[in-house]
Amino acid sequence: MRKSSLWVLFMAAIVAAMATPAFAEAEAAAKSVGGANNFYIAVALVAAIAMAFAAVGVSFAQSHAIKAAVEGIARNPGASGKILPTLLIGLAMLESLAIYVLVIALILLFANPFIKFIG
Repeated sequence: MRKSSLWVLFMAAIVAAMATPAFAEAEAAAKSVGGANNFYIAVALVAAIAMAFAAVGVSFAQSHAIKAAVEGIARNPGASGKILPTLLIGLAMLESLAIYVLVIALILLFANPFIKFIG
């Protein structure tokens, strides 16, 4: 595998490992008095870390896409009319990945589906 593929797998494993304790915290929160605060802290940390990883991943992907587009235009300036719209559509789709992570993080922070375990 390429180095970037291993990096993505490593980051996914870290996010998955961080998410499990946050969700498992809900059962412990139901048993303890101050556990609800720990649950919210864990959810906030996981949401922040996931958003940070998404931002870093998307920024690397966008930089590689822009680099390839600029190289393509430099080699063939006449193809810039075809490269630019494709680049913009690709960048919009890459940015949507970070927006999806943001939406999931906001759902976990404000409309948490695991709240029923705490009350």
